[in-house]
Amino acid sequence: VLSIQVKCYHEIITIGYRVYHSYDLPWFRSLSWYFLLCVNYFFYGETVADYFATFVQRREQLQFLIRYHRFISFALYLTGFCMFVLSLVKKHYRLQFYMFAWTHVTLLITVTQSHLVIQNLFEGMIWFLVPISSVICNDIMAYIFGFFFGRTPLIKLSPKKTWEGFIGGFFSTVIFGFIFSYFLAQHQYFVCPVEYNSETNRFVTECEPSELFQMKKYPVPPLLQAVLGWETVNMYPFQMHSIALSTFASLIGPFGGFFASGFKRAFKIKDFADTIPGHGGIMDRFDCQYLMATFVHVYITSFIRGPNPSKLLKQLLILQPEQQLSVYKTLKSHLVEKGILQPSLRG
Repeated sequence: VLSIQVKCYHEIITIGYRVYHSYDLPWFRSLSWYFLLCVNYFFYGETVADYFATFVQRREQLQFLIRYHRFISFALYLTGFCMFVLSLVKKHYRLQFYMFAWTHVTLLITVTQSHLVIQNLFEGMIWFLVPISSVICNDIMAYIFGFFFGRTPLIKLSPKKTWEGFIGGFFSTVIFGFIFSYFLAQHQYFVCPVEYNSETNRFVTECEPSELFQMKKYPVPPLLQAVLGWETVNMYPFQMHSIALSTFASLIGPFGGFFASGFKRAFKIKDFADTIPGHGGIMDRFDCQYLMATFVHVYITSFIRGPNPSKLLKQLLILQPEQQLSVYKTLKSHLVEKGILQPSLRG
């Protein structure tokens, strides 16, 4: 993910250099990569603090970095900001601010959304593979349906895209996501959240699968019973969520591609780069994936993820002993008031 992010960033930044003829601006090429380093340091530091708390607790040098992580990140960014101001040259102010804005928008598109991809990975490989595969499937099937049946133009930004391809891609993607999810949901490796085991110093993907990945029986709607001949059907609850993911991938995801097409037309370029022969640059292949990753993250936090006892416990273990004791007393008092625990007898 990091490698793809860096390459996408490089492709977009290079377009900025070429369009604005900014090769000779003082410090700016170095500052662009410096800001990328700062933002990645911030996001990956947040990930380390969130998922490797017990590992960090054992190493004093890391404790300092994590404790003051946001301050260090802000100080690094301020350094780059001051360097930019000091680099301003008369007669080039507007051009330099163009490139400053270009850099920050590129960071927003690539780095921020790459961070969300990694967050999705930690929730379980299935939240990474199904969305990515759905976008790829929709791209392929929309092309096939458009090639054989396409007659009606869909959008002016992409003259080759047709309504027939758009609709055919939608139904194909929903069916693919539903079936693909069924096979992945059977394996712990794909459905278990990725967690770090501090005792073995390894990532583990073993767990008791949540209700999302346990087979359940669902009643078939009366209208379909006559057609299918089934009154009930067995499937994983995640398959229902895969329909939502596939729907977004096929109806909204393509707008990421339309956005990229508009961007390239605005600057009169055919592709972002020539990294992949016949396809263009890496960004040409991932223009829809970033939008999809953001949706998956929002979907998980809104409809799927609940309180995580193991993550909360890790955070409690980092506290000082007196703080842990205070939390214990507060929790015990709360449970006694609710009648879950019996009050302890004294004397």
